[in-house]
Amino acid sequence: MSPKQKSRAGKSKPKRKHYRRIATEEAFAIPEQMDVQRELVATAKEYDPDLFLWNIQTDPAGPVYHKLLDLFDQRLKTMDEYDVDMHLLALTSTGVQMMPADKAAAVAQVGNDRLAEAIARYPERFAGLATIPVQDPSRAIQEIDRSINKLKLSGIMINSHTNGEYLSERKYWPILEAIADHKVPLYIHPRSPIPLMAKAYRTDHLEHAIWGYQAETGLHGLRIITSGVLDHFPNLQIVLGHMGEGIPYWLYRLDFMHGRVRIGFDRPKLKLTPSEYFLRNFYITTSGMNWDPTLKFCIEVLGADRIMWAIDYPYQDHPDAVDFLDAAKISENDKQKIYHENAERVFKLKRKR
Repeated sequence: MSPKQKSRAGKSKPKRKHYRRIATEEAFAIPEQMDVQRELVATAKEYDPDLFLWNIQTDPAGPVYHKLLDLFDQRLKTMDEYDVDMHLLALTSTGVQMMPADKAAAVAQVGNDRLAEAIARYPERFAGLATIPVQDPSRAIQEIDRSINKLKLSGIMINSHTNGEYLSERKYWPILEAIADHKVPLYIHPRSPIPLMAKAYRTDHLEHAIWGYQAETGLHGLRIITSGVLDHFPNLQIVLGHMGEGIPYWLYRLDFMHGRVRIGFDRPKLKLTPSEYFLRNFYITTSGMNWDPTLKFCIEVLGADRIMWAIDYPYQDHPDAVDFLDAAKISENDKQKIYHENAERVFKLKRKR
């Protein structure tokens, strides 16, 4: 070994600067959820992009199976290795939204109970978002109440559309009202486009995370804005991952086209412009978008107060997300907001003493 090599070998890894790091879009699974999804995969007669993904997720030899089921072993070790203080956990997509209503309600309750148990065991390492059976609004509202009031979870996770329907449709407004009344945020997590759209994405498998997820979830967020929902529930706060699922980039054009180009259109009249709703009612996270230009753009458009850090574990991993924000050429003040201060405020997370 040369003197230069010996010198390098003797050097320890540079110590990472300490921030309180709260990751706000981190997935887990329970065996009961996986069992039902295996049944759905086995009985499916046609290709379904969500079940295609679930076939991978439920495979013990696959890349994410053990990471989804693990909460206390490798997950905590990895968090410690990269100096991540907390995961905000939610049952992995598609939650229970593809299940028959009775099974959906039962699995959601079990998942929320297990999540609350994990938080009680490691209150400084975990917080959680409740899963609800969206396909049964009355039971969904009951589970919202139980999850927030009894289990003390920090918000609600809904994996975009349910049976090809969006939350902007009137039948789901009671769910949005209940979330707003409980003063907790709604996180709309991606899934593959609705069946009506998915066929157009099939070539080269664009229906998954490469393009379909953000197109689907961005449309969902926009439907909530343009439907007038937020005039009825002005205090509802919604979180979108992946730097806002593309919506921040389009705010100028959304305002221009919605306000001026109305020939032959019968859109609901809104009290505010689309961008005003987005700035008032939406937060975004960095999940899966570890890219400086997008971060700087979103800070300029939305302000650092509306952005939270996330990893998207186990679909993406800790080093990329941590190294990205550590090295980001933004102010230390903004970095603190994005790493933990905004999450503490939005999800009402207690700070370490």
